[in-house]
Parts: sequence; C-alpha cells; structure tokens
Amino acid sequence: MSQELPSIVKGLLEEGHFVNITTNGTLSTKQENLLKATRAYHARLHISYSMHFLELKKRHLIETFFSNIKRAREEGCSILLQINLVDQYIPYLEEIKELSLKYVGAYPQVALTRFDNPRKYEIFTNLSTEEYLGVGNTLDSPLFEFTFKNFNQKRREFCYAGYWTAKLNLGTGMMTGCYGYGFSQNIFEDTSKPISWRPIGNHCPFAYCINSSHFMSQGVIPELEPLPSYADLRNRKEAQWYTLEAEDFLGHKFVDENSIMDYGRMKMYNVIFYFDELHRFLKVIKRKLFNE
Repeated sequence: MSQELPSIVKGLLEEGHFVNITTNGTLSTKQENLLKATRAYHARLHISYSMHFLELKKRHLIETFFSNIKRAREEGCSILLQINLVDQYIPYLEEIKELSLKYVGAYPQVALTRFDNPRKYEIFTNLSTEEYLGVGNTLDSPLFEFTFKNFNQKRREFCYAGYWTAKLNLGTGMMTGCYGYGFSQNIFEDTSKPISWRPIGNHCPFAYCINSSHFMSQGVIPELEPLPSYADLRNRKEAQWYTLEAEDFLGHKFVDENSIMDYGRMKMYNVIFYFDELHRFLKVIKRKLFNE
C-alpha cells in the first residue's frame, strides 16, 4: 500500500462508493492505518486477501495473515479469502482447507491460474484439464466454477465495458474501457472536460473475457444474463464474509440501473469504436515514421 492509499480510499468512500482492496495480508501496520482512516465507512469497504500459501509458510506469516483478516472483520469490513490454484499448492490443500475453516469459517474461493504464451491462453498446470478441474472442485468454489467455465470462451456479444465500466490508472489519469483496451483518455489533464463513455461493443480482441468474474458477473454483456453476481462468486454466506450493504450492492448488475441500447445505437457505437481504433493505429504509425 502506498502512503496515499488510506486518504484516497477514504475520499472514495466519502463520496458514497464501494471500494475493494486486494492485498497479500501481511502488511499489518499499513492495514491498521487504512482501517483507522476509513472507520466510518467500513460497511462499504471490501478487502480481498490473496493467500500466497507457500510464501506465508516459508516466512512464518500464516498467523499474521489470518490475524489481519480477523481485524478487518472485527472492524466491520467485508472480506474475501482467495487462492490461485497452482500445482505447488495441491499437496497442501487439506492444510489450506483446515486453516481456512478454522480462521474464516469457510474454504477459500479459488481462481483458475492461466499461463500466457504468444499463441494462446492455457491453464497453468501440468495436470490434465480434467484432473485440474477435479482438484479445484474439492474446494466447492463458485468463483472457480465460473472462471473455468468461461476460460477461452470467445465473447462476440455486445459488451458495455467502457460505457458502464472503466479501468483508471490513479497515478497517470489514463482511462480505458477494459484492461488497456477501448477508448483511451487522460481524465486528469482537464477535469472540467466531460469523460467519454464508449462501449467496446462487438470489438473485443481477446480470446475470452480475461477477468470474467469481475466484468461479466456485473453484467457488462446483458445478452448473457442471467449470470451469478459478483457477490455470488465471492461471498461465503455460511461464514458471513460480506456486510449486508456489500451483499446488496455487489449482488446487483449494471442493467438494474442502466438502459439497454437499441440495435441502431449499438451499431453507431460499433462504428465510432472502429474509427477510434483506426485513429489510434495511425498515431502509432506516425510516431514510428517520424520518431516522435
């Protein structure tokens, strides 16, 4: 966590937003600073704890890790315990399950781990696909089931990323619709200038929705509904990981508050997106030709 993070998070919460922080759960002092700064708003603060089990074990930080989760829960925050399923963790799965049940009342949610190579995305494992799925299913994780189901499933439907969602770099002000793709703009250069909200539409270049558990679960592709919500994939209701406020908010979809476009408007935005991409491509060529 940077020194500025507590004040940034507090400012967002003061404006009425919900905020998620992802952490490895070992920065006890910085977590305390965050909790202190945001104490009036913990019902809308969600902390995702990524369990790097072998590192925690090697550095004798397992107790510290779970102690920090306990502190966040005592302070009234929503929590998520998540683990990336990699082969190295498989011999320790029973220990991971026991610790999780002991300290947070449920198994961790599981993320499928991918390997990116120049040709295609692959599951990062030496197991067969069936073996990997079988191991993941032992943790009864809706998150794992959803990410596995959508892995390498090309999305060709109209996507509202960039219109209902955005990725913003708080350090630079650069904003795109989705993970570096979509209309690019710097919203910090002139804060009086309106933000352009332009959907990616039918132009997604990726082999699949690479963060489907975030974007698709919140409904950026209404054509695919009904899908599990963000909360459905993460909360362990039996262990009450979420506050009532977070459960309600993260259980909703964008379409609950936003209108679906008609065919003519979708087509218009697809054309706009095409020319945006062409303009960006020509700027890159110009820079290369003239060494700008």
